[in-house]
Amino acid sequence: MAGKITALKYQKKNRDRASVFIEGRFAFGIPAIVVASLRQGQFLSDAEIESLQEKGSTETAYGRILNYLSYRPRSRAELVGYLEKRGLSEAQIEAIIGRLERAGLLDDEAFAQYWIENRERFRPRGARALRYELRTKGIADSLIDKALASVDASASAHRAASRKAQQLNHLDQPTFKRKLVEYLARRGFDYGVAQETAERHWEDLMTGD
Repeated sequence: MAGKITALKYQKKNRDRASVFIEGRFAFGIPAIVVASLRQGQFLSDAEIESLQEKGSTETAYGRILNYLSYRPRSRAELVGYLEKRGLSEAQIEAIIGRLERAGLLDDEAFAQYWIENRERFRPRGARALRYELRTKGIADSLIDKALASVDASASAHRAASRKAQQLNHLDQPTFKRKLVEYLARRGFDYGVAQETAERHWEDLMTGD
């Protein structure tokens, strides 16, 4: 495939990519940002072509991962897994991960804080459940501990149980408490916190609060 570049043409259907023609024939397509370093008449060896194609696939993957990040923050492990599934080499993955870190788009400590704050706002969970979720995202225990330090377990449990307590308000006290404790336990709250929360909610129902 080695030879001189005879034409460089932006693709009609995707202006972010360009086609490289060598010795009058289409050779390969690469992102426009990569083709900017090329010129017509330039000789490309097989090794140089392979390098350009690798840079091209890396750049394409970087663009895709930015889109992947646009939905919500991601952990390092999530992003590495995403890239591995797309067949990128270890060197390409490390290059992309490093680029994201330098751009401030990848930070496991910030991710752990985001995850917990999001749960606290919309779906409160106990420390046990939060720790499990973050571990599945590849977050180190030290960062999980740091993020969990700011969580008020009692307040979280009270919010988590509010709607359920209303649904159970027709039950007698022992059944109400047992079901609410079980509900909170399934959401990762410690037994002691769950019992305390069930008692508080029962008292609120009795006083009409």
